[in-house]
Amino acid sequence: MFRKWVKRVSLTATRGFSVDTSPPANEKPPEINFSATATATTVSASANVPTSSSPSVPEQDEYQTASSTVSDFGNGNDGSGGGGGVGATNSGRGSYSGDGSVVGGVASKSSSLRDSIDYDALYEEEEDSTISMEAHGSMISHLLSQVKIGMDLTKVVLPTFILERRSLLEMYADYFAHPDLFVRIADLDNPRDRIVQVCRWYLSAYHAGRKSAVAKKPYNPILGEIFQCYWDIPGETPDEDKVSDGPVPWCRKNQLTFLAEQVSHHPPISAFYAEHYNKKITFSAHVWTKSKFLGLSVGVHNIGEGVVTLVDYGEEYIVTFPNGYGRSILTVPWIELGGSVEIKCPQTGYYANVEFLTKPFYGGKRNKVTAEIYSPNEKKPFISIAGEWSGLMEAKWHDTNKTEVFVDVNRIPIFKKQVRPIVEQEEYESRRVWKEVTAGLKFNDIEKATNAKCKVEQIQRDAAKARKDSEISWDHKYFKPVGENWIYTKPLSQRLYLKEKEDQR
Repeated sequence: MFRKWVKRVSLTATRGFSVDTSPPANEKPPEINFSATATATTVSASANVPTSSSPSVPEQDEYQTASSTVSDFGNGNDGSGGGGGVGATNSGRGSYSGDGSVVGGVASKSSSLRDSIDYDALYEEEEDSTISMEAHGSMISHLLSQVKIGMDLTKVVLPTFILERRSLLEMYADYFAHPDLFVRIADLDNPRDRIVQVCRWYLSAYHAGRKSAVAKKPYNPILGEIFQCYWDIPGETPDEDKVSDGPVPWCRKNQLTFLAEQVSHHPPISAFYAEHYNKKITFSAHVWTKSKFLGLSVGVHNIGEGVVTLVDYGEEYIVTFPNGYGRSILTVPWIELGGSVEIKCPQTGYYANVEFLTKPFYGGKRNKVTAEIYSPNEKKPFISIAGEWSGLMEAKWHDTNKTEVFVDVNRIPIFKKQVRPIVEQEEYESRRVWKEVTAGLKFNDIEKATNAKCKVEQIQRDAAKARKDSEISWDHKYFKPVGENWIYTKPLSQRLYLKEKEDQR
């Protein structure tokens, strides 16, 4: 009966399905110029976590396999010549020309439409929060044809129309949608106030990450992809000096800067780093995911940790991340967070326990969260926090029995991140990589978005094969594996230490 209902709902098929065909980890990405071209991403569900943080996964048959949507590549219609694949060269490095044509034989397409699109504006506009019923029915049919309850979703790919119009790397930048709350941590004089402010920033960091009322999947970053941005913070002391050796070298000392890199594709691992030079505060994190199909929902286990570093105090605040759940996938899907999170400072002994509470099956509210903060060696908290991470949270101070607003995310401003124009970006920066997919989704041209996605997959496959044949590995650009963590190679604390040593000579 259920499958008959799905068949009735699925009135039309979509071309938005493809296999996960991106290259494995530990390989250097092809030198592709994404300046004005159709680009794409695989949107695979996350892989299992390896035992090593620097995984070495051999080339698998999946890189030899193209989906039906890629079938017209290599048939001569694109001028690819059949055997070589899109952008294939003797060195295994595909590239794009500036006008959107693929170098290596693929015919150039008309650029008149591209010239009329403001690609930067596409990333600033609000997401459409609706999904057509027939498209949703197609998604259900596609999902049910591939999965069973408890299945790891490594090989399952969502259709193109369910994508959110930005990369996962850009979504991680939303942890700093309230940068004033983050940098204020460094302004406080005692460790008790600092741990409280760390929790205030952390609990306010999740609501801005959802740009659509309907659950959508951000682009799965390609190996080697990067995202850079910064924030201007009102009230900061003017400072025109640039941090030329920082993560965003054209930014000033009084700006909060952010850099993310996709350091592995199988499993998908993202690393990111933020710093404010004048405040001497940084945040470094890595996250990889493990997804499962749960029947009526999809669960995503976020594995990894982040570290807030206060250089002047010599303190580190280590945080973990909640799990994510895509609920009601048979009707209107929505996102919630769940699970336990720990925030602790080894240097001072202060720590906090946070619980993201999932909605009960009957009744109850969404997005509930509780937190308790403890002094060193204490078993009773000195403050308890409760509310909704998407709204109002209240705090009760146990020493005074006073209750007050801890933070109300709907009453504090979201600071817009600043991203340099796409025409000025490097070839592997997120918005430049995904701009054609973003345009297709914005204008509801799913075929355009899907074809752009498939072109990049094909280039990635060809380049991966060439690197395998040549036994070429690649070096990470901004992050390095240290034990089970991924560390930014030039953190602020290290740069300041080296500068101090240089000044003493």
